[in-house]
Amino acid sequence: MEKDRDILAFIKDHPSLSSKEIFEGLNGSMSYATLKRRLSGLLDKQYIVQQGNAKNSRYIISPAYSLFYPVDLDSYYRKEIDERDIMSGYNFALIPDVLSKVSLFTKEETEELNALQAKFTQNSSQLTPTEYQKEMERLGIDLSWKSSQIEGNTYSLLETERLLKDKQTAAGKTKEEAVMLLNHKDALDFIVQNPDYLNLLTISGIEDIHSILVKELGVDRNIRIRRVGITGTNYRPIDNEYQIREALQQMCDLVNSRTNVFEKALFVLVLLSYIQAFYDGNKRVARIVSNAILIGNRYCPISFRTVDSVEYKKAMLLFYEQNNISAFKQIFINQFRFAVETYF
Repeated sequence: MEKDRDILAFIKDHPSLSSKEIFEGLNGSMSYATLKRRLSGLLDKQYIVQQGNAKNSRYIISPAYSLFYPVDLDSYYRKEIDERDIMSGYNFALIPDVLSKVSLFTKEETEELNALQAKFTQNSSQLTPTEYQKEMERLGIDLSWKSSQIEGNTYSLLETERLLKDKQTAAGKTKEEAVMLLNHKDALDFIVQNPDYLNLLTISGIEDIHSILVKELGVDRNIRIRRVGITGTNYRPIDNEYQIREALQQMCDLVNSRTNVFEKALFVLVLLSYIQAFYDGNKRVARIVSNAILIGNRYCPISFRTVDSVEYKKAMLLFYEQNNISAFKQIFINQFRFAVETYF
């Protein structure tokens, strides 16, 4: 990793050089064979871009470098909010100029995810409809619990199970907490019963999921028309209704243009949260819509059960502030792996 950092720093300061020129500029800090191997790896990770072919190849830093470069979250968050150098406003170029031109997963990551999906397909094909339904119910309870916990809900997993199965509320909890959990179940049930509902992603479809999730919670429905702030960051989302709708449409177009289901699901997870189209419930909507894409394409859904709520929020804030997806992408991969190995 240190050698990669050295190479990237040199290319950033000296763009459009050949591999030979980079090797000479690094003053023999590694062999030429090592440099070529690491350049190949950096190309695969989309940290750099190759211009030209063969002997005419030149290397520059990729426009997507900031999107993928690994960030040490502990070091990043040692700085207080006002000390961090962040993108304080919505990046209007992110979807059309960056995300539309990259693949979110490396070759190795894609191979791992495809292998996990193949395992899910094999395992689920051996289940009876009743057995499959029971596994979906189990995953749904876990998802409702964790998605609500991330938003501050204090129900335990056991209390959530009692509520969703037996309609038994927990002592000492608010009515709103129970409603939030029940709404998650309703939203997931809707998706399972209508698996192709969001196969073509639309703003109206996203609004429908939001309406289910905020039912009886006193939250305004539909696209917001006032400014909102986000706790823990100086990032401020778009505050203009028409620009919000434009950003949502760009996201829908991006998702609908892709064939890779994992990319579709991850785009939705981060972008619905980033755009913050609603007054409340944005991350809940993102998790349900992302799962709707997985379910609609017969992929394994994700419960997020083992993700640490604080680490989830840190990874999300990193995307808000730096447009860096590296930490959140790892959460997605880890949680997909957990789901395949735990359910069905």
